[in-house]
Parts: sequence; structure tokens; C-alpha cells
Amino acid sequence: MQKLKSSFLEVIQAIVPMTIFILILNFTIAPFSSDMLFRFIGGAIMMIVGMALFLFGADISMMAVGEKLGSYLVKRRSLPILIIYGFVVGFVITIAEPDLQVLATKVSSVNESIGKTLLIVTVAIGLGLFLVLALLRVVFQWNMSTIITLEFIACFAIAPFCDPSFMPLAFDSGGVTTGPMTAPFMLALGVGLSSSIRSKGGNNSFGVMGMASVGPILAILILGVIFK
Repeated sequence: MQKLKSSFLEVIQAIVPMTIFILILNFTIAPFSSDMLFRFIGGAIMMIVGMALFLFGADISMMAVGEKLGSYLVKRRSLPILIIYGFVVGFVITIAEPDLQVLATKVSSVNESIGKTLLIVTVAIGLGLFLVLALLRVVFQWNMSTIITLEFIACFAIAPFCDPSFMPLAFDSGGVTTGPMTAPFMLALGVGLSSSIRSKGGNNSFGVMGMASVGPILAILILGVIFK
């Protein structure tokens, strides 16, 4: 019950301030029609309830599964298993990310040359590969700053050769892969992996999400080079 209450408080703190700000605009400089105003308020209420229940479910299910999986990968002491499991988990959980589904639908409706399936699979491959890199960093305790710097150097090195229309899409793709489905599971996976090797240098799971989210950016930039 405490976790459910915490989920509602977290969602309320995130959504209510923006809702109040939009209502202030409605009653001052940008009035809505009555129908739109009622739909907005109803949508805000449903979003609060839906997101709170989703976060509660993620906390008691996906977080637990992620931690167990991270511990299992360490206990197996097999680098090939870690790489395969990490890629598959990153790929599948990204495809299930609702934010990515929305982005892919909107992009494909504007630019028919970029198919929805192609965009989703490209982003999922990029995140899967870079999630593996992030997990390997936890295991081998590589310097996070160095790796992230190299990742963005690669992005900016490829960017001049990319179709300009893919540039904003690339960075949007990096953002949507940190949504409510992907983020909790990957964070839990990193924590589970790190806690199992704590004796070798402490909890070193910080940065898993940041490192993995660069993968979709680089993947879409490469796709933009191919399309150009």
C-alpha cells in the first residue's frame, strides 16, 4: 500500500504543476473551448491514475525481475551469456516501450520513407548493443566518463554525413528510450548486476541508463547516412 501511495505522489508531483500551468493559460491568454477543456481535465486525471498504477506495477514486478536477472548473469560467470541476455533484454524491452511506438507512428505518418517497423527495430538494436556495453562497464569497472565521451564523439563524427532530417529524430529516439517501460527495467538490471559484484568495488550501476540511451542516437544517425 505504501508503494502505491508513493507512486501516486510521484505522478502528481510530475503532472499537476504542468496541468495547473496550462489551465492558467486557458483562463488568461489562450482560452480553450468548453469541450476541449473538459477533455483536457479528464485526460489529466486518467493520466495520473494510469501512470501511478503503471509505476506501481513496474516497481513490484519489472524492478524485481531486473534485479534477479542481473544477479543471475553474474552468478553464471559467462561473458557470452551476459552479452546475449543483455542485448535480447534491451531489444525486447525497447520494442515494448510505448513512447517509442508513439514516436515511430508519428514519424512514419509524416515521412513515408521511414517505416514504423524499421525505425523501431533500428532503435531497439542500438539500445540493445549499448546496454551490453553499459553492463560490461559495470562488470569490468571501466571509466564511465571516458566511455560516454567516446560515444558522443562517435555521434558527432557521423552527424555531418547524415541526412539532416534524421538529426532531430536521432536525439528524440534517445529520449523516448528512457520511458516508463525501459528505464525501470534497465536500472533494476544494472543494480542487480552491480550488487552481485559489490565486493569487487562497490555499487557501480550508476550511468547504465545514460550510456544505453546513446545507442539509439547513433543507430538512427547511421540509418540517416544510409538513407542519404
